[in-house]
Amino acid sequence: MAIRPYWKGYLKLSLVTCPVQMMPATSESEKVRFHTLNRETQNRVVSRYVDSVTGKPVNEDDEVKGYQRGEGDYIILEDDEIENVALESTRTIDISTFAPRDSIDWIWLETPYYLAPNDPVGEEAFSVIRDAMRAKDMVGIARLVISRRERPVMLEPRDKGIVLWTLRYGDEVREEDSYFEAIGDGKADETILPLVQQLIRKQTAHWTPKMVEDPVQERLLEVIAAKKKQLKKLTPTKAKARATPSAPNNVVNIMDALKRSVAAERRAKK
Repeated sequence: MAIRPYWKGYLKLSLVTCPVQMMPATSESEKVRFHTLNRETQNRVVSRYVDSVTGKPVNEDDEVKGYQRGEGDYIILEDDEIENVALESTRTIDISTFAPRDSIDWIWLETPYYLAPNDPVGEEAFSVIRDAMRAKDMVGIARLVISRRERPVMLEPRDKGIVLWTLRYGDEVREEDSYFEAIGDGKADETILPLVQQLIRKQTAHWTPKMVEDPVQERLLEVIAAKKKQLKKLTPTKAKARATPSAPNNVVNIMDALKRSVAAERRAKK
C-alpha cells in the first residue's frame, strides 16, 4: 500500500526549484494502543476541556492560545496570528546554509522524514541538489512549518533521496559539561583494558533490527490473543507484586568480574 505523503511543497536552492513530497521515516502505527473504557458499561471514555475555575465544558470555538505573563494574566493569540508568523516556510524548503555533515552532533537531530521528488519533471533538479551536497559531504539547513510550528531542518543526501531531520532549538539542548564535569580525569587501568576489549570482540555482531525489538509489545500481543480465544469475560485479578531485586551490598572487583565474564564466554563457545 502506498504511503500517503505527510507534506507536499517545493525544495529550493537559489533559482533551482522542484516539487517534493515528505513522508515520516518512522512509524508507531504497529504499537499496541489502548482506549480508556468505563468498566461497567464497556463504553469508551472521552475527554474534553473544562474551565479550570468554573468547571464547565468549553466549546471548541472558544478555545484560544494564551501566553502567560503573570498569575492569571494572559496575552491571547488567535490562530491566524500564529499562522501568519511563518508563512514563508509553509510550502517551501528554502536551503539557506550548508554545513559539513560531521559538524552537526547527534543531539541536535530530532525527527527524520524521507524527502523525494513529487513530479518526474522535477527529478533532475532534485538530483542536482542531492548530488552536489553528497559530493562535498555537506548538509543543507533550512526552515519548515510542521504541525503549525516553524522548525529548523537539516537535509542529508541518502541513496536516491534526501533525509530531512527536524532540528532542536538551541534552548532545547543541555550542555554535557554540567553533567560530566564530576567525572574524574583518571585513565582506565591498562591491565583491565585488554579484558574489556576481549569482551567487546566476542560480543560484536552486525547491526540488525532484531537488536531493538520490543519484548513488552510482543507479550502484550500474546495476552491480547489469549483473551480473544476466551469465550467469557475474565474476572479481574490483582497482579502479584513483583519483588524488586535489592542492590548489591558489596562492590565486586572489576578485574575478577571481567575474568569470569571472559571465562564464561569461552565455556559457552565450547
